[in-house]
Amino acid sequence: MEWLTAEEALSVLQTKPQTLYANVSRGRIRAKPSPDDPRRSLYRAEDVRRLAERRPGRKRESAIAAETIRWGAPIMRSAISTIIDGRLLYRGCDAAELSQQATLEETAALLWQMETGQMGQLPRAGQEPDDAAAKSPLERLFIVFGRRAANDLPTSGRSPAVLQREAFGLLRLFYDTVLGDDAPVLPLHQRIALNWQRPDASDIIRRTLVLLADHELNASSFATRVAASTGAPLSAAVLAGLAALIGPRHGRASLSTAALIAAAREKDAAIAIRERLLEGSPLHSFGHPMYREAGDARAAALLARIELPPLYRALEAAAADLLGEKPNIDFALAAIAEIYDLPEDAPLLFFALGRIVGWLAHALEQVENGSLIRPRAEFIAQPG
Repeated sequence: MEWLTAEEALSVLQTKPQTLYANVSRGRIRAKPSPDDPRRSLYRAEDVRRLAERRPGRKRESAIAAETIRWGAPIMRSAISTIIDGRLLYRGCDAAELSQQATLEETAALLWQMETGQMGQLPRAGQEPDDAAAKSPLERLFIVFGRRAANDLPTSGRSPAVLQREAFGLLRLFYDTVLGDDAPVLPLHQRIALNWQRPDASDIIRRTLVLLADHELNASSFATRVAASTGAPLSAAVLAGLAALIGPRHGRASLSTAALIAAAREKDAAIAIRERLLEGSPLHSFGHPMYREAGDARAAALLARIELPPLYRALEAAAADLLGEKPNIDFALAAIAEIYDLPEDAPLLFFALGRIVGWLAHALEQVENGSLIRPRAEFIAQPG
């Protein structure tokens, strides 16, 4: 049983001596004479801390920790990216400004703290497994990276230089798995435009990839870091990020956007939004918890470069009127896909092809950090 001196108890309680003594007299805090000086009292630590947690305006540590996991303040330190005053920053550089000229390769060099010239110097990743060749891009990624994750070396005990070299290879493998390994060696946005036979979309693809390269501790990047913190191979960390990305509340949020657009095309933009509100269905296309004031900076940067079709403009206006929210990145990706007649899965592939840069940056940073990510659970007894 732990006991505190009066000074220690007052430090925990952040209160006056009279309040401490009053709580003792009321039986809330147990006390006993000090063995060293019977004229002084000791106070049971458990009682003191329990009372401190109940103070008005003061939350228990477990409650604070739980809130941080759900759109809360950052719970991990990272030098890769952050969102401040509505701006997305990559190592201090404004991502929207960076997207005006930079390629994804240059953005990767920034996030990985490498020389730009080192990007693109690696040889081809090689042939993908025969059983993956005929699958969709997403299926191929899971097959190829699942096989790599099961056989690659763990990150523990390996130098940063070796891991960075391996990360380059995984980046190239990821792109070759999606786009094929027989395309000319070009910047990624040009490879994608060529693969999709949409050369006029090359510049907007470049901007999109840069803006999707990282987004602080989003769900997929956090999953990547958790995997990397165990010492798992980098390929396994990428696989963890990919698994989190395909959820409908993350990379596949564009599916609900497509459904909203289809409803608006059939009826009316305002009616489509009203119906979803009445149904209680989520509207993933508008608003973002990380951009409360001015709206999603990534969407704003992309929408400024395209001419929205009338239906999208009507949805934007209806959302402003009925929701008080601006379009987010999912809305922007859906608009780009329609304007340039891109493949149906283009929004998800944009996320994957851009975000792997951030996943690998987070994995490398977490390995260098050396700590295991292991939150505690607060047990809740089930009724009955």
